[in-house]
Formats: sequence, structure tokens, C-alpha cells
Amino acid sequence: MSSGIHHITLITRKVQANVDFYAGFLWLRLVKQTAGFEDAEQLHLFYGDAAGTPGSLVTFLVWEDGAPGRAGYGQIGEFALAIQPESIGFWLTRALAAGLRPEGPRNELGEPVLRLKDPDGIIIKLVGVAGLRHAAPWAADGIPPEHAVGNLRSATLFTEEQDLTRAFFTTHFGYRPGMSDGAIERLVSDTGDALDLRNVQGFWSSAPGAGTVDHIALRATSEQALEATEASLRRSNATPTTIHDRKYFTSLYAREPGGVLVEMATDAPGMGVDEPQETLGSTLFIPQAPAGDEDAFRVVLPQFAMPGEPRVIYRELPFVHRFHTPETPDGGHIVLLHGSGGTETSLMPLAARTAPHATLLGVRGRATEEGAARWFRRLPQMRFDQADIRSEAEAFEAFCEGAAAAYGVKASNTVHMGYSNGANFLAAFMRLHPGWVRKAVLIRPMDVLEESPEADLTGVEVLMVVGAEDRLTRQPQALCDTLSTAGATVTVETVAAGHFLTEADDPVVQSWLETHTP
Repeated sequence: MSSGIHHITLITRKVQANVDFYAGFLWLRLVKQTAGFEDAEQLHLFYGDAAGTPGSLVTFLVWEDGAPGRAGYGQIGEFALAIQPESIGFWLTRALAAGLRPEGPRNELGEPVLRLKDPDGIIIKLVGVAGLRHAAPWAADGIPPEHAVGNLRSATLFTEEQDLTRAFFTTHFGYRPGMSDGAIERLVSDTGDALDLRNVQGFWSSAPGAGTVDHIALRATSEQALEATEASLRRSNATPTTIHDRKYFTSLYAREPGGVLVEMATDAPGMGVDEPQETLGSTLFIPQAPAGDEDAFRVVLPQFAMPGEPRVIYRELPFVHRFHTPETPDGGHIVLLHGSGGTETSLMPLAARTAPHATLLGVRGRATEEGAARWFRRLPQMRFDQADIRSEAEAFEAFCEGAAAAYGVKASNTVHMGYSNGANFLAAFMRLHPGWVRKAVLIRPMDVLEESPEADLTGVEVLMVVGAEDRLTRQPQALCDTLSTAGATVTVETVAAGHFLTEADDPVVQSWLETHTP
């Protein structure tokens, strides 16, 4: 029977802060970066020791600017990393110097513990473990080898079914009872790590989201051991189990009786299956992308810089936003406004294909309709909230001011591109707050202003891309006439498409950008 922790997977909402903390402050090695196996538009980061050894791995699903979750029963509340007992003072000093607020050290289950919180508020414990041996220590500037972080020490499961949870792990995963302390009961493994079961009856329920633990993975020495565990779970009428090929390991998933998602992962083939140990973590892999579509997925994944490297310093502005910087930027920017139900990354593949050297700035609308993002509220009978349009346009002007000051995104070096609802909002914004948009690409637009304000758009250049079979956009020619009357130079191109974006849009947009931008 297998025993021990393979990895723990958490959720973060700010990838750069996450990298700075885990690869910078804790100095774990970033050993793998991939798109998600279930969602290729989700970044997945793996931290560990120098070799990415099972048992050292802390992984993160990146929900950039996602909603926060809440720790509660049916979830893992905190996890611990092992250090030498003599290293507690070193890490306390390092934490204070970094501006963190450590708690402790104090004794927990017979071990010295220093508690920290990561940028998402997740509790991490640095636990002094006597006789700790590093399988593959990761060398660090400023962190002597004797103080390096080792393997995962433990994870604390919040459960209302302590007896059933204990039986689940002792029966199927080789854990055995250890010491207890109040409401916490420890289960220990053959590899020296532990699961701490905390009885939280009467506590609130968990809610998935950023700042929470998604699941814990336990080790299987082989696929045969994994299959044996699956058979054991099926015989005991456990929750439905599923097996997946995760490229770096084969996985089995099930939920323990208290509700925590548990994975079982094989040790092989490991992190070195697609890149040598010397360069682990330096390449972004897209395991689930269809052939030829990898670039489309790469452009929507959030970018980050390793500690000490140049990076975008994001500012708090009125709208959630995301940059994508190409390998060879030309100094120009494209600001992207998505359609109904889109996100700040929805138009990035189109923009990257049509302007491969432009820096992209995707922005997320703040209005919502049945949970879908929009730029302004929609009223019954295809009417639009005029006050909301004006209010959001005022906020977007503040965003433009902030982007110009913080990022150098100015009207003179920027194209604004909108699709559907985003194009409608952009066409309204150009007239409500003239001067901020000098070049605009409006894809499937229409006029949503019931009263068009007087605006001088002299010198503004606009491309309108109309779908020949579009049944959703009303009277695009009326918008063209309105913009032209205000002084804009408007080019209208019709493509063989309906309302949705198609490959026919690419050459039209690319040709216009090539002739209207430096």
C-alpha cells in the first residue's frame, strides 16, 4: 500500500505575487508551468525542490483576478513545509524583513511552528523537523543550504466526519494514527509526512475560490498501486473515482467522507519527462491545446516574471485589466473591450494574430447580466440603460487616465478594439469623452446612445467590421453616419459572417492595422 503526500494544489488570484512569494521569499524552485489539463486557458504552476521530487510539490491553479473562496469544513485549511528546527529563527527574521506578519514560533504536536500567510491569505506553516534530509535541495542566494525549505510536512483537513475521514485514509492510503492535540488528530505516513484531521463541527462550510486549497494528492509508487487503490475504493462504495493521465503522473480522484477532494498520483514519469532538470520550469507547456492552436492559448494565460526580472507593475484602476507583452514589442498598444460574457482575455488571440508585436491591454467590463460580464446594463425590449452607459464611460475615462500615467498607454500610441457589446460601449465612449480614442476597431457595432452628444472626432480613424449575415446588430450604417458627421474617418468592411467572430475578420483587421498604425 502506498503512503505519503505527493503534492498539494491551491488557487491564487495574482500570479506575480504568488511567484514572488513562493519562488522569491520561500525560494522554492518553479519546476513546471503548464496550461490546465481540464481548462487550457488556466495557468498551472508547480513549485518544489531542485528535481521536482514527489512530496516537495506545491502547485497553484491561477484564477487571475478571480473571486476569493473561503476555508471551511470539507476543505484543507492550512499546510506545512519542513525546515530544520534550528532554522526557525532564520525564517522568523527573514519574514519580518520582508514585511510579513509571522505568528510564533510555538509548539504544535511536539514540533516548533512558524505561521505565515501568503499573498492570497493561505496559512503556511514552517515546521522544524528533527533529522530532516533534503532529497534535492535548491540552492538560493541569501538562503544557506542548511535553512532551505524541504518537503511538505503536513496538511490540515477540516472535517465534520472525523471518524469516517480517519478510516478513509488509514484503509486506502496507508496512513496510521499518530498523536492528538485537542480537536486535531494526526495521521502519519511511511514517508514521514502527516495529515492532521481537525474536527470543525459547527464551523461554516467551505467555498471554492482564490485563496483556498483545491485538493491534496497522495503518492502511488506505481500505476498498479493506483489501480489497486481504485479497486479498494470501489469495493467500499466510496465516492465515484476517476483516473486521468496528467503527463507527469497518472491520477486518481475521489472525495473523502468529509468532502475534501483527494488525488492519488504516481511518482513516475515525473517533472523531467519533457525538459531536463537543468531547465525545469523555464518552458510553458500547453498539454491540451489542439494542434496549431497553442499560440491562441499562450496569449490568454497570465504572464509573470521571476524574482529580479523586469515585470509589469499593475496598478489599482477602476477596471480589472491584463497585459500581454510579446517577445518583440513595437511600442504600440491595443486596448481590448470584450463582448457580452467575455473577459479581459477574450480578444487577445485575435489581436495577437493581427498585430503580433503590439502590447495588448485587455479590460473587463463591470456590469453583469446573469453572471456574465458586460460594459453597461441592458433593459427589456432591447433597450440600454443610458445613465449606466454614461456612468461607466466616466469610469473608463478614469481608467484611461490611470493607464496613461502608470503604463504609458496614451491615445497617440494606442488602438482601441471592441467586439459586440464592447464595440458598442467604445463607440459611445468616443463621443461622450472625445480625445481618448484616436484609432478604433469596432467589430459588429451598433449605436446604443439614444441621444448622441455633440463631439469633435476630427482626426479619429475608425474601422467598422460588419457581418453580412448578422441578425443581432441593428443599423450599423447609422452609427457609421453619426461618427462621420462628428468628423471621424470611417472605413466599413463587410465579412461573410454572422454576429460571431470568424477567421474572415483577421485579414480585414490586420490590413487596416498595418496601414493605420506605425
